[in-house]
Amino acid sequence: MKAPGIRERIKLQAVELIKAHPEGLHYSELFRRLRDGPPSFNTGTINSTIWNLDVVLPESVWKPSKGLYRHADYKEPEATDEPIVRAGPAQPKVRQDQFYSPFADWLKNEAEEATHAIPLGGNIFRDRWGTPDVIGKRESKRSDVIKVPTEIVAAEIKADTMQLVTAYGQACAYRLFSHRSYLVIPRQANADEIARLDALCEISGVGLVTFDLDDPKTPGFLVLVRPRPHQPDLFYTNRYLALIERELFS
Repeated sequence: MKAPGIRERIKLQAVELIKAHPEGLHYSELFRRLRDGPPSFNTGTINSTIWNLDVVLPESVWKPSKGLYRHADYKEPEATDEPIVRAGPAQPKVRQDQFYSPFADWLKNEAEEATHAIPLGGNIFRDRWGTPDVIGKRESKRSDVIKVPTEIVAAEIKADTMQLVTAYGQACAYRLFSHRSYLVIPRQANADEIARLDALCEISGVGLVTFDLDDPKTPGFLVLVRPRPHQPDLFYTNRYLALIERELFS
């Protein structure tokens, strides 16, 4: 029997490595492991062999998201129209509102996207478009040489990883009255969902931030996508801010 060629050996080794990691391997990690061996392979040959591994070996490899290879044994079942019976929704270990004040502080002191920010939540804006969990303002300081108009920053924080699509819609809606809008989600969420939200936020201009759901005292907020500033509809900006003028501007 003819011995397998270099490319076939790379494919076999790649499949073995991917199968040994049920969570999957990103392209860069798979490339590094094949390069460093043993056995080690030429970098150019590795690159030209594994870039479309999911296409040439669909029975063994699939890509749940960009740049991530997983073995077919761990492929998630496709969604169907059949109702799924669940024991009950997964409850976060901590309350969502415990992250409001830490994010308001982060927005002001670390990201420096606001000169003043406050936790909000609830139904203060009194309509079905929702109320931001955190809202802030950005104003010029007295020491600034160039003065800029006041800007409003809004944020939707979601601890329930089963409601991320809804949270994204709410963050988009906040662009109606704010100059910058953030979606803030747990980094414990499904990696594919985070990747999809990353792409959506890049397209829509919504900022994307992750945090550690297990530690409300030090959530470790991390920016994945910075919000794109824009000009909101000032009719709605004034309409909503009139309801919290004292808290935000006094």
